[in-house]
Amino acid sequence: MTNQMKALSKLHPREGLWMVDAPVPEVGPDDVLIKINKTGICGTDIHIWNWDDWAAATVPVPMITGHEFAGEIVELGRNVTDLEIGQRCSGEGHLIGKTSRQSRAGKFHLDPATRGIGVNEQGAFAQYLRLPAFNVVPLPDDIPDEIGAILDPLGNAVHTALSFDLIGEDVLITGAGPIGIMAAAVARHVGARHVVITDVNPDRLALAQQVTDVVAVNVAQEDLGKIVSDLGMKQGFDIGLEMSGNQQALDQMVEAMTMGGRIAMLGIPPGKSPVDWSRIVFKAITIKGVYGREIFETWYKMIAMLQNGLDVSRVITHQFPVDRYAEGFAEMKSGRSGKVVLDWT
Repeated sequence: MTNQMKALSKLHPREGLWMVDAPVPEVGPDDVLIKINKTGICGTDIHIWNWDDWAAATVPVPMITGHEFAGEIVELGRNVTDLEIGQRCSGEGHLIGKTSRQSRAGKFHLDPATRGIGVNEQGAFAQYLRLPAFNVVPLPDDIPDEIGAILDPLGNAVHTALSFDLIGEDVLITGAGPIGIMAAAVARHVGARHVVITDVNPDRLALAQQVTDVVAVNVAQEDLGKIVSDLGMKQGFDIGLEMSGNQQALDQMVEAMTMGGRIAMLGIPPGKSPVDWSRIVFKAITIKGVYGREIFETWYKMIAMLQNGLDVSRVITHQFPVDRYAEGFAEMKSGRSGKVVLDWT
């Protein structure tokens, strides 16, 4: 194997990514080396491409970006005994510490020392990725690489959607981006009654209806209250999944919830946002913040659901060879696409 590889790197503190030749990572005793087959472009990658305030304050330069991937193991560290050369895999992109109370209690997703590949550590937009063996998630044969490459964001959707019991419940999802759409598919798969997804982007709403059985509402043109009435709902939504990061969407969700409703928030509003806490208190609403995936419970659940009929394949709207990565980023930034996958093979 050559000691050089192609990679997409944030070389300069300005807009864009650059294709570079980089050294193939050396594995430590507890690591594996993964040959990357496919990667997904994430909203985080768009922030890094754009070099917005968050990226400038968070990401060191130079940095190989990317954290959604599928590939196969080509090298094992000397202490790794439970994985095999040639094994197909994806992996958890959050690198955790082992000394915090949360980690020692097995609540790995809450570890305050978490670092992210492609953000704080060299990432997966490359021909090879070094990853701790602990973070590797083997891929069953019936899950193709392009789905393996989007398990990270699907995991966000699963973690958010399964925050509360959805069986027989009426669910409102604000934000019809890929994660919101996948959360709608999960909600339908596990037995929600009505699933309504809102946005102002007609392309994304149309995609949501292609992916799963969902009521798509353009809140710039339609009255959400009328939709609630048309569906025969008496008091409002039982569960809210906030995926948009839009304050107006959250306000609208709060108003649409039933007394005692529960909201899981994955979307991140920019900066500080005014909140009418009195409405939340008087409606006795529970709000849960969601970050990443539950390590590794979310992975087990989403793989099991994929093997049991959950189909999110249509959320992937574009695939490009990695040499055309700029086109992939342009599609993601256009707001017209679902997930965009880059092929490294």
